Amino acid sequence: MAYERLEILTGAAILAVAIGFAAYAGRGAGLMQEADSYSLIASFRSVEGVSVGTDVRLAGVKVGTVTALNLNPETYFADAEISVRKDLILPIDSTILVSSEGLLGGTFVELQPGGMPDALAPGDEIEDTQGAVSVISLLMKFAGGGDSKDAGSTTP
Repeated sequence: MAYERLEILTGAAILAVAIGFAAYAGRGAGLMQEADSYSLIASFRSVEGVSVGTDVRLAGVKVGTVTALNLNPETYFADAEISVRKDLILPIDSTILVSSEGLLGGTFVELQPGGMPDALAPGDEIEDTQGAVSVISLLMKFAGGGDSKDAGSTTP
């Protein structure tokens, strides 16, 4: 009888730890929205390097996460849903852009607040967006040297 009780308690403890780890991982990956946050929407031409759970930063400080990414079949843009801290009041003319930590660094989403007195409400769309810049395509343009017509050459 005591042996069965010990097995039940051990199983319950293992199950509680597993549920705790799953909740922690889900929140860290941005799958669960925190209670003290609100959602905003943004449409990007390219979200290369961004995935669900990617950090949203303001002045280098993490203030939220990307909670959803979907392709809009009408505009062919990537619609991103982000979750930001509830105490963060963003002006309606704020900008959101996909940034990189460096040449080999990770990608994150950066918020740049505007100057308007009106604020974005939960569920609003950030209109001013800038998608990811492909470092590879920039290097290819630089390495290719461009067309001789573009360089100001007078030869036909």
